[in-house]
Amino acid sequence: MHNRYLVSRVISVLVMALAVGAASAAQQDYPNRPIRLLTPAAPGGTTDFLARLFGAKLSDVFKQQVVVDNRGSAAGVIAGELTANAAPDGYTLLLAYHQHTVNAALISKLPYHPVNDFTPITQLTAAGLLLVVNPSSPPKNLKEFVEWTRNFKGALNFGSAGIGSGGHLAGELYNLTARVKAQHIPYKGTGPAIIDLLAGHYHYNFMGMTGATAQMRAGKLRGLAVTAPKRVAALPDIPAMAEALPGFEIVGWYGVIGPAKLPKPLVTRLHDEFVKVLKQRDIHERILDVGGEPVGSTPEQFREYMLADVAKWAKIVKESGAKLD
Repeated sequence: MHNRYLVSRVISVLVMALAVGAASAAQQDYPNRPIRLLTPAAPGGTTDFLARLFGAKLSDVFKQQVVVDNRGSAAGVIAGELTANAAPDGYTLLLAYHQHTVNAALISKLPYHPVNDFTPITQLTAAGLLLVVNPSSPPKNLKEFVEWTRNFKGALNFGSAGIGSGGHLAGELYNLTARVKAQHIPYKGTGPAIIDLLAGHYHYNFMGMTGATAQMRAGKLRGLAVTAPKRVAALPDIPAMAEALPGFEIVGWYGVIGPAKLPKPLVTRLHDEFVKVLKQRDIHERILDVGGEPVGSTPEQFREYMLADVAKWAKIVKESGAKLD
């Protein structure tokens, strides 16, 4: 009996050693097939821009294609659930943004915890939003915009990249602080929202800096204010919303996360490679040029940031009265 027990123990140890060895070998060989980078937004916005920017660079680094997979629907929940349910092998990642943590305040039955069911890898950037209108719109500056919306006759409405997005909450916060009653029109991403604003189908949008800045510089949209607490270096002539409405601030984040229980060696590898790309001069300058702020936090720092963000958005959602409509 004793010998049988010893044999059983030896076999168990050998099996475990082989499993650990196989996992270690797989991690050392990583990646040996394409990586899917899920993006909870349609093409054309900041999230998609960053996913393609980093995806192209990392495809060269890894010698494997990083495939950007746009899932711009259901307020990002579909992309989040696909990531949460994926194998923790580094082949499914999510380029998440602030809506990922906002959803915890807006959706009572979210199918995952926005932090605990994921492995934070690094926060790439932080950025405010840009208030934009169609160039044919009457207001030419922030002061005129506030007066125009307060005295608007008829149905005033604003668009956003989707329910629960930073733009949605910024619009609701504007309703609250400026004492206006604008109706929210959600879209499936920034791209479709831009198209309808250019066509004059709604009145204004608090849009992600990247897509909005490009459209503004092309003369297709008029930028009136940023939602960062102060003016940004890339747009020094554009005032902060707080200059007209003290205390108004919406600053979002963009970062990379994976499924829960992602092995630490893979987390370290992915973190290091993303941060190396972030520090490349051309990438760094492109992010600054569109009003973003490069970050590159550690996985531990990013986890703490996300937990704090869940609490922050819960407060903003409550104060603004935003609803998942």
